[in-house]
Amino acid sequence: MSSKRQLQKESTRKKIIETAYLVYSEQGFNATTATIAKEAGLSHGAIFVHFPSLDELMTCLIEEFGATLTLELHSLVETNKSMEELLRIYLEVLIKHEKFYSRLITERSRLPEEVRMTLANLQSLIAHHFNNVIEREIDKQTVKKIPVHMIFNTWMGLTHYYLLNKDLFSPDTPVLERYREDIISTFLELIKR
Repeated sequence: MSSKRQLQKESTRKKIIETAYLVYSEQGFNATTATIAKEAGLSHGAIFVHFPSLDELMTCLIEEFGATLTLELHSLVETNKSMEELLRIYLEVLIKHEKFYSRLITERSRLPEEVRMTLANLQSLIAHHFNNVIEREIDKQTVKKIPVHMIFNTWMGLTHYYLLNKDLFSPDTPVLERYREDIISTFLELIKR
C-alpha cells in the first residue's frame, strides 16, 4: 500500500505530465519548464524533482502518448480486425491528440536526440501493428500485394500531409476529424484488390 507521501508524489508527477502535454500542444516544444510549472501551479524546482532533465520529461510524455496509441492498436490487431478498422482506430486516437501529435511531427528535428529516438521507437511500434494487419489482409487477398513498408509509409505520408497543411485544409477545425472519411476511403481505394 502506498503512503500518503508516495501518493502525493505520484499525483504531482501526473500533474506535470498532463500540464506539459497541454503546454506543448498549445505552445510547442520551445515552451519552458517555468511555463509548465506556472500552469501546473507548482514551483519551478518541482519539475526537476520529478524529472531530472527536460529530455526526461519530454521522453516520458511521448512514452505516455505512445502507450495510449499502441494499446488501442495492439488490442485491435489481437482481435483480427480489418484494415479499415485499424485505420479508423488510428485516426480516432490521433484526433484526440491532434494538436500534440502535430507538434511532434512538425518540431521533430528540433527535439533532443533522446526524445527523437523515443518518437522513432513509437513509430516502429505503430509500424509493427500495421504490418501484422496488412500481411493478414494480403494473405486473405483483400489488399494488393504491395511491399508492406510502402503501404504503411503511404498511410503515414497521407495523414502527416493533412496535419502539416492544416492551415490550408481546415484552419478552424481539427483536420483529421474533418477529412477522416476521405482519407480512409481514398487510402483503401489505393490498396484494396
